[in-house]
Amino acid sequence: MKTVLVTGATSGIGKATAELLARQGNRIIICGRRAEVLESLKTEWSAFAEIFILKFDVRNLEEVENAINSLPETWKNIDVLINNAGNAHGLEPLLAGNTEDWDSMIDGNVKGLLYVSKTIIPGMKKRNAGHIINISSVAARQTYINGVVYCATKKAVDVISEGMRLELTEFGVRVTNIQPGAVETDFSLVRFKGDNERAATVYAGYEALKAEDIADAIAYCVNAPKHVTVSDMTIYPSAQSEPRTIYRK
Repeated sequence: MKTVLVTGATSGIGKATAELLARQGNRIIICGRRAEVLESLKTEWSAFAEIFILKFDVRNLEEVENAINSLPETWKNIDVLINNAGNAHGLEPLLAGNTEDWDSMIDGNVKGLLYVSKTIIPGMKKRNAGHIINISSVAARQTYINGVVYCATKKAVDVISEGMRLELTEFGVRVTNIQPGAVETDFSLVRFKGDNERAATVYAGYEALKAEDIADAIAYCVNAPKHVTVSDMTIYPSAQSEPRTIYRK
């Protein structure tokens, strides 16, 4: 049984991963900004697992540190950190980009990951054990038009994952970087600021990945033997050949 902390656990990949790992017998710390959703998930999942909730915004260092440092002693030894929280906002040329959207993506996808990791890594190093899983994207592999800033943030996640592995392997800490392709979650709804019609077109004409597919992949990495590190994993739906190309019926 492991103690697992999942950021962005109230929806999508984070929620699916937290639930799967809970059902596999682990203790789960679910993190997010929506207290009512966190409480609801705790009530539901407590029927089969130990669940602890932390409400904070990964973009706020003070909130991150205060929340994680407030964990009871019995929850402080985090075995697995899943840096899932992140966002995409807007899909337009760089010169037409909204700088508030840029800040949100950089603060959430890059700085938030760093803030949470910096708070948890010391404990892992001290225990000479741990596993960090960072959720990147195939957008890190190939920049696409109108998505420059989002792609840049996910490329940063790849680089940070590599750097973490270089710095932490000698301390027994495994680092895994996951690059999902097109996954049908609220991702596009958030990117297009609630425009359901536009979001639906992203997943039209083919079978996209589901959040549960990525959760399965993460669980495989978490459950791999101690001597095995899955360093990088790229996952596409069968209809997608590379980040920019999806074959639709």
